[in-house]
Amino acid sequence: MSTISNINLISGPITLALAILACLTGAVLLLRRLRGWWLSVVFAAVLAAALAWAINWYMVHITNLSAYDLPLQVLTWIGVGLFAVLLMVLNLVSAPWWRRILAPVAMVLVVITASMQVNAYYGAYRTLGDLTGASTANIAPLAVNAPKELLKLGLAVDTSLPLVDRWVKPAGLPVAGTVNSVQIPGLVSGFTGRTGYVYLPPAYQAKNRPALPVMVLIPGQPGSPEDWLKAGQLQQTMDTFAADHQGLAPVVVVPDVNGSISGNTMCMDTQIAKTDTYLAVDVPAWIKATLTVDVNPQHWTVGGFSFGGTCALQMATLHPKIFPSAIDLSGEAEPALSADRTATVQAAFGGNTAAFDAVAPLNVMAKNRYPDSWIYFAAGAQDGRFTGYMNQVSTAAKAAGMSVTTHSVPGAGHSWEVPVNAMAPALTWLAPRLGLSH
Repeated sequence: MSTISNINLISGPITLALAILACLTGAVLLLRRLRGWWLSVVFAAVLAAALAWAINWYMVHITNLSAYDLPLQVLTWIGVGLFAVLLMVLNLVSAPWWRRILAPVAMVLVVITASMQVNAYYGAYRTLGDLTGASTANIAPLAVNAPKELLKLGLAVDTSLPLVDRWVKPAGLPVAGTVNSVQIPGLVSGFTGRTGYVYLPPAYQAKNRPALPVMVLIPGQPGSPEDWLKAGQLQQTMDTFAADHQGLAPVVVVPDVNGSISGNTMCMDTQIAKTDTYLAVDVPAWIKATLTVDVNPQHWTVGGFSFGGTCALQMATLHPKIFPSAIDLSGEAEPALSADRTATVQAAFGGNTAAFDAVAPLNVMAKNRYPDSWIYFAAGAQDGRFTGYMNQVSTAAKAAGMSVTTHSVPGAGHSWEVPVNAMAPALTWLAPRLGLSH
């Protein structure tokens, strides 16, 4: 079963074979010796394109599932799938029996291939196990019944020196970290999130574990915390970092801040939810009470992708004493519920634009100085909109006194390829700040 779950959905022989079959059978859908056939094909192509744009418009302007138009590459593949459906219908008319049987098969193959291409753009499901949920189904809940003195062991250590100078890697330390599921209550905010996750590096498994730095990561929207494990390849990235740093790496906590796959709280305290309080108060309190971590805020980082990147920026600008370091991957200039800013303000702040402006990151940075804050920005080189946001926000962050670096990920659009390729250099850049390197 594990072999089936590990089938690669992004590349590899199976995806190539499906693409070849889709092309061959798609040609059967396309090629017919029938009077007026090519006029019908052109009409179907135009209709498919129109339907693809209609789907995009519906998602952005009706459901508010996204505040931005879908990338052209994604729209193109959606159009290809719709075109295949329309061609199948045309092939069922005045066709021999073998064509009526083959047409649905060809349509399914083309639609599957188009769907895989959309998935490949976003990098959302890398394996069949990611798609079915098998890759995260057996993650055990974090054991919280360890003795309190063990959980607090690292806090009694002298932290006047960087952790890397105090740590001696013990013999027999595991080479890989562990991942567990967690439930983080909103005791102050009243927010109820979905299941979150925590990555504990190899050093956490040492008998005399050190007080480790902390990284809080937020996923994109729509999405869920497990996206960081699947699409973001979090454990692989962190284990590689730990292997290069004698088993040391941050404890990584991935909370939920939206409550559902399509929810959007904007990481703010609004009439929708109080998720700014959740992230700034409830989550840090839970981490300190539950895990062996360094409570020095200089060793805490907040990060995220897309919606999560925007959220990280908000935390860094509004709560620099809690999160003085941040990783903003393909984030926006400001949070949004809709392509229409007025609709966002109405839904979240009852139409009070001044209240929204008071907590919008660009406005906050314009009014404050951040001499002790570090922030790492990255965006896909093929993602013009969010590269523009990165340039705009990073310029504002520099002007506000932050230490800033930017990273353009070659060949990537607005996809999980950005975190996959940018997290390692981001961690390397922040490592001295976190006490993990010199």
